[in-house]
This record gives sequence, C-alpha cells and structure tokens, in this order.
Amino acid sequence: MTRSGDDAKIISGEAPIVFSKACELFIEELTRRSWMVTMQGKRRTLGKEDVASAVMATDLFDFLVGMVASDDSPNSVHMQTLRTVGNKCAYKHVN
Repeated sequence: MTRSGDDAKIISGEAPIVFSKACELFIEELTRRSWMVTMQGKRRTLGKEDVASAVMATDLFDFLVGMVASDDSPNSVHMQTLRTVGNKCAYKHVN
C-alpha cells in the first residue's frame, strides 16, 4: 500500500478504499456489541456506558479500554462479564 521509508508521501489508489471499509466494519462491530449491552439493560437508547461496557468485554477492543474507562474519571464504567455463549454476553455493571 505504501512505500517504506521516511520520505514516503503517497499511497496506492486502493488504500483509501481499504481503510474506509475497515473503519466501516470496525464501527459496525462496536455498535452491534454496544447495542447488545443496551438491549440486555432493557433500554432502547444506546449510551456511552453501553459502548464502554462493550469495549471492556471484548478482547478485540482492548486498545480502547483506557479511553472509555479510567479510574480517575467520575463517569468510569466498571463491568463484570457474567457469562459468554457464542457472540452473546451477559453483563453486570459494578460500582
């Protein structure tokens, strides 16, 4: 996709399309998992706490954990996974 080296300033024509699709799939997966948390809470509005819970419960999103929940934040979300069966998880928010 790119030339290696410090002076590389161009990317191939296909790269933006690949990056765009990767972003689309990433957001779709994060939204789907967040929505599962929302539904398990018997709510119909997805909130930032649902996104944080989904991030914390999914190994794939480990690189985001520090962004969604820090112990210094008054709005940090602490979550415990109760069980995992296939793609379905049960979550419990812990204070």
